[in-house]
Amino acid sequence: MRYLLMIAGDETAESHQYDGCDGWGEDLARRGKIHGGGGLRPPSEATTIRVRDGEVLLTDGPFTEAKEQIGGYVVLEADDLDEALEIAAKHPAATYGSIEVRPIFVPEEP
Repeated sequence: MRYLLMIAGDETAESHQYDGCDGWGEDLARRGKIHGGGGLRPPSEATTIRVRDGEVLLTDGPFTEAKEQIGGYVVLEADDLDEALEIAAKHPAATYGSIEVRPIFVPEEP
């Protein structure tokens, strides 16, 4: 099963600027557990789009006003949620931010 790891941190904390994952994903990639991912530009560079009653509404910045913002993501292949959580807990960002682990919805084929 595939899981999306959404890596969040305090965007104002200068001590944890994105500088890679300290080798966290190298072995996982070799084992075929990583299926994509990357860091995101700062929330100040985001644009949120909504369409209401046919009108396109654009807002500068992220969707939510929060202290923690999504700063990166990983698409992970794991046998089950327990394995996904175990892998996520070893990510360096888990020590100063948070990682939301969510199963990826795969529609059933007709």
